[in-house]
Amino acid sequence: MVSNKKIKIFILLFSLVAAMFSYYVWQIFKTPNFNVKGASYAILIPKGSDFKQLLDSLDKHDVVRDKLSFRFLAKVMGVAEKVKPGRYVIGPESGNWELLRKMRNGKQDALRITINNFRLKEDIAAKLAKQLPYDSTYLMKMLDSNAITSKYGYSPETIACLFIPDTYDVFWTSTFDDFMIKMLKANQGFWTDKRIKEANALGLTPIQVGILASIVYGESKATIEQSRIAGVYWNRFRIGMPLQADPTIVFAWKDFSIRRVTGKLMAIDSPYNTYRNKGLPPGPISIPPKDVIDKVLHLEKHDYLYFCAKEDFSGTHNFAATYPEHMANAAKFQAALNARKIY
Repeated sequence: MVSNKKIKIFILLFSLVAAMFSYYVWQIFKTPNFNVKGASYAILIPKGSDFKQLLDSLDKHDVVRDKLSFRFLAKVMGVAEKVKPGRYVIGPESGNWELLRKMRNGKQDALRITINNFRLKEDIAAKLAKQLPYDSTYLMKMLDSNAITSKYGYSPETIACLFIPDTYDVFWTSTFDDFMIKMLKANQGFWTDKRIKEANALGLTPIQVGILASIVYGESKATIEQSRIAGVYWNRFRIGMPLQADPTIVFAWKDFSIRRVTGKLMAIDSPYNTYRNKGLPPGPISIPPKDVIDKVLHLEKHDYLYFCAKEDFSGTHNFAATYPEHMANAAKFQAALNARKIY
């Protein structure tokens, strides 16, 4: 019969081994195992990657501390056999289990992409290319394609009207079509039946409202007068008067450093020259904020046909119903520009 002493020694040794094994397992699963500088680190796994390519990438960036435990658990969890593409974010306290469980389930972390006041399609393409796995040349090709943009109800000139300023969660593995469908749903969510009816009441389509809002935003960032400026352009538009909007001239030249729109600049041969061409330009000159779109939908109805920046450079404007009144206001502003040597 085994003595009680031997039984106790066996139990003690077994407990010790079990504790050591448990500790090792805990280390494999839970111990922070990644060299994360800062708050987080994003591991990007392209489509078609295998486990070896993943390990090579992690080695290249010196991400994993204990590579043996990482590989062992990846094998046990089945990640080594099938790597799911995506963007997986880890923190300084993340362990093997946390990351590998994400990878096994394909539970990637979305990107936060902010769409705001872009002036050019090139700006949109450059912004997206920094966060999504597509280069700006490819994105520009898509945005400049009639065949592609028409799928979403727009043209290459009006496609910027699709984008509603906001912050969106987008998966890194999203295709261009996935991204555009997300933008389309957001657009449809913004353009409710109520807003569409308000646009129609002005004799405008949602796209035309977006174009007009971009011009209003180009004219003034002063929210107090944006509805009034929208009313001026609407008055001109409905009577067939050229909009004569300086921001469209700046856009036509693609020179956003211009501070004074002169007669020479107004002579540019461009469909965006609203001094030469009646009606709205072919597309928006920026992506205007949502509140400016609403300012157009609720524009101020008045008799003003003219406005001119105030000579105090406050960013607001003097408004006039007649041309002589306008010329008097313009003379004051021109004199102020000359005094500051802005030519």
